[in-house]
Amino acid sequence: MLADKLTPFINRYNELSEMLSSPDITSDIKRMTALSKEQASLEDIVEKAKEYKSVLAEIANTKEMLYDPEMADMAKEELKELEPKLPILKNEIKLLLLPKDPNDDRNIIVELRAGAGGDEAAIFVGNLFEAYTRYADLKGWKVELLSTSPSDAGGYKEVIALIKGDQVYSRLKYEGGTHRVQRVPATESQGRVHTSAITVAVMPEVDDVEININENDLKIDVMRSSGCGGQSVNTTDSAVRITHLPTGLVVTNQDQKSQHKNKEKAMKVLKARLYDLEMQEALAKDSANRSAQVGTGDRSGRIRTYNYPQNRMSDHRITLTLYRLAEIMQGGLMDEIIEPLIADHQAKIVEAAGL
Repeated sequence: MLADKLTPFINRYNELSEMLSSPDITSDIKRMTALSKEQASLEDIVEKAKEYKSVLAEIANTKEMLYDPEMADMAKEELKELEPKLPILKNEIKLLLLPKDPNDDRNIIVELRAGAGGDEAAIFVGNLFEAYTRYADLKGWKVELLSTSPSDAGGYKEVIALIKGDQVYSRLKYEGGTHRVQRVPATESQGRVHTSAITVAVMPEVDDVEININENDLKIDVMRSSGCGGQSVNTTDSAVRITHLPTGLVVTNQDQKSQHKNKEKAMKVLKARLYDLEMQEALAKDSANRSAQVGTGDRSGRIRTYNYPQNRMSDHRITLTLYRLAEIMQGGLMDEIIEPLIADHQAKIVEAAGL
């Protein structure tokens, strides 16, 4: 029974309360902090567990009243109010029991790259990045450009950015994959719809402790920047290209005038890519877990289509279609597509866990 699964959480919470109220704990700040953090992580599930058990007890007591002719009618009315609460509480508890993605609280590094479609794909890279920026503004997140590669026709061949804020990865991790756009390019005189594609990679930001890079594994080249920039950007050896020899990963940054800043940003991207590579390898080994993932960041699969003539956005992972493309792209209303993805992901995990 679900009630039996909840008892250990309540017992542990009570045990932590006793430990934290002990006079001895105040002398050990590190232990007190750890225990307080653990107790805080249990608060939501314990609160729901107590509410669930309370409703169960009320239902049991009310059912006893059914055997009393004078109380039976009142008991039936109370049961009509009490019993519908159980499935709602059960669902809330199941979600709280799900294992948390350890990366959910992290900032992210997002990479958008033009694929098939030439200039039109590059323009859409700019469009989608603007949509993410508007969404970030609504969430109170900060967006920091790390690297850009402008296209001659407008837009970008590539955009790499750091998005910082509360629960960024938990919401944008579902954006990884191939995004297909269908629309009439501005240069199309016949009014024909063209199809192009871009890829999006979403990677958790990591620090030096989590990813230890041996300096001997790096090949660092400096060169003159190319393309647009400030007066001194393409007149000094400020651009940096870092090659991670064991994996063959290459990161280039030339957006800053300072070689040091370009190297710093390139290293940030390299660490995120190496961490992402470890995640992908771990998921590939656990095929059952991978099949329950919605946002695995798999760049090979087409995840979404943006059809501008029909004002339609379709997510192919959950067969969701919304005829609000303009509002989502221009108004930053990405939650309209992210929320259903989260709900679908949670439902699959609940089913896989047998809750």
